[in-house]
Amino acid sequence: RHLLPKLVFKAWRAYVCQQQGKRNKYSIAESHAEKQMLLRTWQRWVLYAAVQRTKRGMQWVALAFRERSCLRTPWAVWRRRHQQSCAGRKMNVLALQHWAQSLQIRAWLQWRELYLHSQRDKQREMRAVTHHQRWQMKRCMEAWLGYLNLQRAKKLQNELAQEHHHSRVARQCFSGWQLSWECRRRMHAHREGMEQGAARTASQRAFAHWKHYVVLCVEEARQHELAENHYRHHLLLLQKCWSCWKSRL
Repeated sequence: RHLLPKLVFKAWRAYVCQQQGKRNKYSIAESHAEKQMLLRTWQRWVLYAAVQRTKRGMQWVALAFRERSCLRTPWAVWRRRHQQSCAGRKMNVLALQHWAQSLQIRAWLQWRELYLHSQRDKQREMRAVTHHQRWQMKRCMEAWLGYLNLQRAKKLQNELAQEHHHSRVARQCFSGWQLSWECRRRMHAHREGMEQGAARTASQRAFAHWKHYVVLCVEEARQHELAENHYRHHLLLLQKCWSCWKSRL
């Protein structure tokens, strides 16, 4: 009764620890990816700033050359180069945006792959936990059925023992009653013999024996009545116990 919740709790705690470790790894991976992206962006921006400084230097040189020369052809050449540099800056901006978008898409694809992998692991773990729970329930059900069969066998043995005890008590009561009846019959035969002998004796001795016989008869009748009452009460008790046992069965 206590082992199954304990095992379930251990499995749940291990699962929670594993999920916490995975979440920590995911957070570390995301932080590392963000840092790498920021580092690459910073390197690109530093390179872009250096290029812009170089271009601004070139612009200052071109302006100085224009001021020195004041010739139309160099000015046209510089203006064309300036336009080219503006177009190059625009192309650099577009290229940087495209690179950032491609980096975001790549990070999203990696995160989605990791998330799907974690979901598959979670589903496998859930299936394993469900299989373990079903196996534990099957073992508990088999043990409970075995205990139920054992209890039924014990109950049947107890009922058979009670039935044997009741039959033995009934036989003992019947044997006691039979012995009492045989004793009474012998006493009655003995009394008849005494009456026949007393008839041949003197009248005083016959009267004394008759008086003694009357006393014995009264006592025997009283004992017989007590024995019958006891036997009747015992039969009533046995009948009540038998009815109660049959109703319980």
